[in-house]
Amino acid sequence: MAPYKLAGVMGWPVAHSRSPVIHNHWIAEHGLSGAYVLLPVQPERIETALRALPVLGFAGCNLTIPHKVAALAVVDRVESLAQRIGAVNTIVVEADGSLTGRNTDGFGYIQSLLDAQPGWKADAGPAVVLGAGGAARAVIVGLMDSGATEIRLTNRSWAKAHDMAQEFGGPVRAIPWEDRHDALAGAALLVNTTNQGMHGEAALDLRLDQLPVQALVSDIIYVPLETPLLEAARLRGHVTVNGLGMLLNQARPAFAAWFGVQPGVTPALLAKVLATF
Repeated sequence: MAPYKLAGVMGWPVAHSRSPVIHNHWIAEHGLSGAYVLLPVQPERIETALRALPVLGFAGCNLTIPHKVAALAVVDRVESLAQRIGAVNTIVVEADGSLTGRNTDGFGYIQSLLDAQPGWKADAGPAVVLGAGGAARAVIVGLMDSGATEIRLTNRSWAKAHDMAQEFGGPVRAIPWEDRHDALAGAALLVNTTNQGMHGEAALDLRLDQLPVQALVSDIIYVPLETPLLEAARLRGHVTVNGLGMLLNQARPAFAAWFGVQPGVTPALLAKVLATF
């Protein structure tokens, strides 16, 4: 009989996470023996919790806010992609009990764009990225690795945007927040990685009048499924992409690493996740 495998999502808070719905669906779909559980862990206990994974029989876990950066200092090895992004969202427990940190967020984001627009190309024109947190880092690295030639980064804190542009270099250029409306001129992709427009937060203050109508507009938020930004973009005729595709797709390589099966995003899974909203 196949060994029973555990995985989970570690965060604080973590009760809102849709990850158990996704992974437990795949466990059932592939007839595997195991479970994916919520792991509420306070920030000061992250090292103790991660070190307990092999002891408790976990194949690994996902990390969400506020643990993605802190875990870098705890794991035994960090894959180069996660190192470049500067955050870990997936922990794999190796056969010897050591911990490997990975980041599948950039993959998840790029795949969500391709799912929405199969012909999408990163070098189709400038990309505008709003926000300079961990999610922005994953999105920027994903875009750079996909061949983006110009990334305009803007953030309410100029210093954060400037420092990040300096760090990544290449196609990344920082733009002052007060110039954000003009930064949309000629862009082929707009992505919001801030929390503006999230349930309980103020809407993003951004005029879309300079954005070419063929540009793809994405928001990594998935609660609500249509943020005010995406609604405004849809009404202008843009193809829009919410954060649900990124959530679903970042889970796929993690599941494959733990359970040895490459899962897909099927209509049945999508329906099950949508039913939780």
